[in-house]
Amino acid sequence: MDEIVAQDARQHVLAALASQSTWVADDDDGTFLRRFDKHFPELCRLFHSLYGPLNDWLDQLTRLVLEAAHSWRERPTDLKAIDAAKETNPRWFLSNSMLGGVCYVDRYAENLGGVHAKIPYFKELGLTYLHLMPLFLAPEPHSDGGYAVSSYREVNPALGSMAQLRALAAELRANGISLVVDFIFNHTSNEHDWARKAAAGDPEYSDYYWIFPDRTMPDAFEQHVREIFPDDHPGSFVPTPDGRWVWATFHSFQWDLNYSNPAVFRAMAREMLFLANQGIDILRMDAVAFIWKQLGTTSENLPEAHTLLRAFNALCRLAAPSLLFKSEAIVHPDEVARYIDPAECQLSYNPLQMALIWESLATRDASLLGQALERRHSIPENTAWVNYVRSHDDIGWTFADEDAAELGINGFEHRKFLNSFYVNRFPGSFARGVPFQDNPRTGDCRISGTTASLCGVDHDQAAAVERILLAHSITFSTGGIPLLYLGDEVAQVNDNEYMFENGHAADSRWVHRPRFPEDRYARRHDISTPEGAVFAGLRRMIEVRAATREFAGTRLVDFATGNRSVLGYQRPGEDSTILVLANFSDQPQTVDALTLSGFAPDVVNLLTTAAQRIDGGITLEPRDYRWLRVQPS
Repeated sequence: MDEIVAQDARQHVLAALASQSTWVADDDDGTFLRRFDKHFPELCRLFHSLYGPLNDWLDQLTRLVLEAAHSWRERPTDLKAIDAAKETNPRWFLSNSMLGGVCYVDRYAENLGGVHAKIPYFKELGLTYLHLMPLFLAPEPHSDGGYAVSSYREVNPALGSMAQLRALAAELRANGISLVVDFIFNHTSNEHDWARKAAAGDPEYSDYYWIFPDRTMPDAFEQHVREIFPDDHPGSFVPTPDGRWVWATFHSFQWDLNYSNPAVFRAMAREMLFLANQGIDILRMDAVAFIWKQLGTTSENLPEAHTLLRAFNALCRLAAPSLLFKSEAIVHPDEVARYIDPAECQLSYNPLQMALIWESLATRDASLLGQALERRHSIPENTAWVNYVRSHDDIGWTFADEDAAELGINGFEHRKFLNSFYVNRFPGSFARGVPFQDNPRTGDCRISGTTASLCGVDHDQAAAVERILLAHSITFSTGGIPLLYLGDEVAQVNDNEYMFENGHAADSRWVHRPRFPEDRYARRHDISTPEGAVFAGLRRMIEVRAATREFAGTRLVDFATGNRSVLGYQRPGEDSTILVLANFSDQPQTVDALTLSGFAPDVVNLLTTAAQRIDGGITLEPRDYRWLRVQPS
């Protein structure tokens, strides 16, 4: 961007700000202007990169900054104090005491009042981060689990009100728990007010979406874009009632927003800042890979998608600087990493690690997982992975074929095996999963199921408990924020009655979104039960992690165990290192003395507090894991 253009833009926006007498009075300490001086150059550059060819780009940018100034004026005083505190401690989310939980409000607690009542339990568990799945107004039964939003400013009345959400955010904050919600970024419901106006032919709002009068442009786009939900509709476009065609990447009732229109950027920025001012700490940016479209491309992971996220991030530094973004990009591992940056998304789901934990459990071979930790775990300073065993979504096998090929694995055939294994179509499988979006034409399929059911708790309790704990031992120790799908900590099983609920029959992911298992929580302190054994094992990991300084941050050093069944890695600290070993085999496995000879012989197992020697090697029992504090020899 030309320096003269940038300076002219700055003066133009400053003049517009100065004309707002009410705003000037409310910024008497100059906080907004200081942030403007620091962050506007980057915002201007990014916005110009997206919209510079448009004649009104500067007018749109000016209006955007004025809207941000208005949002700052409306931001509650206590949230401004948090902004200031977190600016002095930008690494707060990298603490080894961070622990996330995620749930659907209605299924876990009935409503927001029920979530409030569970705060004592959240503290018992050790949560510092609570992600409430989509809770905004969405039409039933066509809500896609809340991901078809018809208003970003209204809570689903069955769950509560925006005032209750604001109060809950404050109460969670008082108890040391950050609140996370989804920002459905790529699309709205076709019942959103914008979409209703577009459907009625309003030209202003028709430009909020990708709508075409006939099939000419949809056919041209569909030559390159992939089909995401073939069970719902073919291709990427669906007809509107008046015969036009609208882009719908996912369900037919979810219309993709047109971010090439700067009015859409401004409209979504207003919604984002509104939510930040309710006390939301982190926004999960949904489906970020799809947010920018371009003819002749796959319209996934385009450079403009990153520019767009960075522009939103720069805007938030002006008006809600403590707000963080978490990317949700279930794509090639190289593409996932490109969304992670302090200037883009400070947090990111770690879908590759999740998928390869399950791959290792099925194959009893940790080679692919070890390769991923060595090659793909490192991310920029002041960012973090969100590590999970499972989420609300399906399991997709997102490993890179080229990575698998290095280990002699055919990616296509291996995915077929994993799909067969986890839906119990493979001889000897322990898993009881359900297929999701099974596409015989392409061979694509993903897996639904709770952690406990995928680990076989219904028919092989002892081994299943060990698999559950083994899987979580990885997410708790690799670095970042471990995330529990609430209910997994008490071995919750599949809900096979999901298909009888209104609107759920066609979506097998509801099998792993059961309602609150009161009976299982009641048994969480009885270690003779699967519920108690899992809860006690996880609580021990949580306590040890919080007390172990080496587990802060994300730095990880690989460690080759010389045994394909045993995963190894190191979490180095200033004075000592934690060596993690995990046996994915159903048989005892040994890491020999020579492999461990770089460490002093005396070590401590943090999970048991027992001292031991490793100069004779280590034998791990089936599905065993160790967190060892070691010193160099």
